[in-house]
Amino acid sequence: MSRITSRITASASGITAPHHASRPLRVLVLGGTSEARALVEALASRADLAPSVSLAGRTRNPLPYPAPTRIGGFGGAQGLADHLRAEGIDLMVDATHPFAAIMSMNAVEAARLADVPLLALARPAWTPKPGDDWQEEPSLPAALAGLGAAPRRVFAALGRNEVRALEAAPQHHYLIRSVDPVEPPLAVPDAGYILDRGPFILEAEINLFKSHGIEVVLAKNSGGTASAAKLAAARALGLKVVLVARPPRPDVEPAASLSEALAWIDARLIDARLHARSASARRGV
Repeated sequence: MSRITSRITASASGITAPHHASRPLRVLVLGGTSEARALVEALASRADLAPSVSLAGRTRNPLPYPAPTRIGGFGGAQGLADHLRAEGIDLMVDATHPFAAIMSMNAVEAARLADVPLLALARPAWTPKPGDDWQEEPSLPAALAGLGAAPRRVFAALGRNEVRALEAAPQHHYLIRSVDPVEPPLAVPDAGYILDRGPFILEAEINLFKSHGIEVVLAKNSGGTASAAKLAAARALGLKVVLVARPPRPDVEPAASLSEALAWIDARLIDARLHARSASARRGV
């Protein structure tokens, strides 16, 4: 998969935004994932860090975070950069969904404009295991085409905002799961709807697929553990899985786990303290 090169670098001190040792390091987490929640929970318990969260607002009733939370767009990269400056943000972590490509692009440009170090906390993509029957396509239209022309019973886990694309293949029988209701219902002859939020359990997924006679699982390659049970269920039942591949993402310093993200933040916290002490020494304080 191609990558988009626009690497964000910090100064030699590790932090370029003005920082005063007397206040906690301000960390903005672009959230909406289980990884973002785990990170904010870890940061919120510390006196030397002051996390805040930004959510896109795609989910109507998101679970609360233990930190100040902003919901809604910024108006592009410039709006996000303005927010970083206005709030005195020292560090930013992009922990958005792997398919939130536009937000990640905006984060890169905003970090550059506001001179704020940026980390991408990105969950690894799912990879096939022995016994899997996977077909990965570069886009949702291609994935729909991969279902074939003959009617099939399809379990679709795409998200409420993308699921309307299923109307382009109305011959299939769809069982659609989403956190929020699909409104209005899809203009297809046969569709059922399930409202649920992960994490999901393997046994429940197997029973769900059996009870609805599912033949194919259609999903985005989101990665993570919260919704991986559907893939294990498909493997156990010998079902085909059609996945939409991840879009290209900016080339930003990555962290593949919570521990890596915390280590990155701690390193910059130490650098900020050293930088503040050095500045104080130069002033003779």
